[in-house]
Amino acid sequence: MRSTKIVATIGPASRDPDVLERMVGAGMDVARLNFAHGSADEHAETVRRVRAAAEAAGREVAVLQDIPGPKLRLGPVAGELTLLETGSHLVLTPEQVEGDATRLPVAWPGFAELVGDGDVVYLADGAIRLRVRQVRNPDVEVEVEVGGAVASRQGLNLPNVTMSLPAVSDEDLRMIDAGVEMGVDLMALSFIRRGDDLRPVRERLAAHGSDIPVIAKIEKPQAAANAEEVVEAADGIMVARGDLGIELPIEQVPLVQKRLLHVAGQKAKPCITATQMLESMVSSTRPTRAEVADVANAIFDGTDAVMLSQETAIGRDPPGAVEMMAAIARATEDELPYWRLLTERGLRGGDDPASIAFGAVGAVYQLGLKVLVCPTQTGKTARLISSHRPQVPTLALSPRIEVVRRCSIYWGVCALRMDEPHDTTELLAACEHAAVEAGLCSSGDKIGITAGLPAGVAGGTNLFKVQQVA
Repeated sequence: MRSTKIVATIGPASRDPDVLERMVGAGMDVARLNFAHGSADEHAETVRRVRAAAEAAGREVAVLQDIPGPKLRLGPVAGELTLLETGSHLVLTPEQVEGDATRLPVAWPGFAELVGDGDVVYLADGAIRLRVRQVRNPDVEVEVEVGGAVASRQGLNLPNVTMSLPAVSDEDLRMIDAGVEMGVDLMALSFIRRGDDLRPVRERLAAHGSDIPVIAKIEKPQAAANAEEVVEAADGIMVARGDLGIELPIEQVPLVQKRLLHVAGQKAKPCITATQMLESMVSSTRPTRAEVADVANAIFDGTDAVMLSQETAIGRDPPGAVEMMAAIARATEDELPYWRLLTERGLRGGDDPASIAFGAVGAVYQLGLKVLVCPTQTGKTARLISSHRPQVPTLALSPRIEVVRRCSIYWGVCALRMDEPHDTTELLAACEHAAVEAGLCSSGDKIGITAGLPAGVAGGTNLFKVQQVA
């Protein structure tokens, strides 16, 4: 069983039902919907298609809604894509026009006030570089120093320019409403700077009576500097290296990534590592050796999930990219220092569920347990166990299908829906039966079971049982 989870972005190349089924079969655990592109109706239809593909494959796949957040972006581009030639000139304008290679709309009315002659503007995660030649408010004339293809709603980066954009816009809140309505399982918020930036999202979800986990995307220097605070406030983080590599000196990005993964591991919060992991597979059938090493190193550093972006959104072979990612993960996991990870990661002190999770994973190595089984109302116990990186599978059992899907982001956790018996003996027997049926153990094996007494109470894990399978 592969433990590292795979997040795959759904786009024009992967939205077809047949392609989605093949991606699920290849190992996609989480389908990411980028709400910077497309309409709510299109995303709702994609959610339905992902659910159908998962049902056909016989397993659950989580849907991650990626909310754009406060970022300068282009407006619409004719044909959704245009090519900027190196050496050419174009105008960036706040006017609501359809963009082309000579004129691109910027969705921010005060853009001309942010830049001056000689400033650099980056597009496409830094792949395209523009130089400001003249500011003619409200327009900005630029020269294309490094060209390439740009798409509708693509982001702009202005290094060293501080902007007072709201943490969550009205449009973001409307997207949250739409995400709740279409039944997404996870939400990621872009460009947060501090823990308090997540508060409006929490309040909006609470108004819907929803407890959807919120993932903080770390792509601003302020967020990286406030890592402890942001990780504490979020349900998980995403290291979004594209914008980090523009906003920070690029040589600092690997160090920031390692520190963020360490902080997330210490606080038992799941982490996704994203951007250009297998970028060459957008057009090639194989990744570069450097890309393979990048994925492996993220896993060694403690990431829960690795993410595919353009590779599956617009790439030539989305299922092939997922399959390659899965192969790299399996090979890397064979060499992980599991005992060291147990002692270096996870929560410490004072919390009954956290202490039981630590002891359960330790028992794996001391007693040769084949699987850890954890009935859970919220997924918390599964998350705590996952943070210690057990070398055996963790089977989470929950009566809530949304919790089953959320577990798709946790390292080493497979989840099934099961109504929880209120009798302790019946609960232990049901856990053993589920593990056998899932093919995770057989007669004579020892397994570990966590539980909470009384049964059915969220956050009440207070029991660990070693049980021999009949």
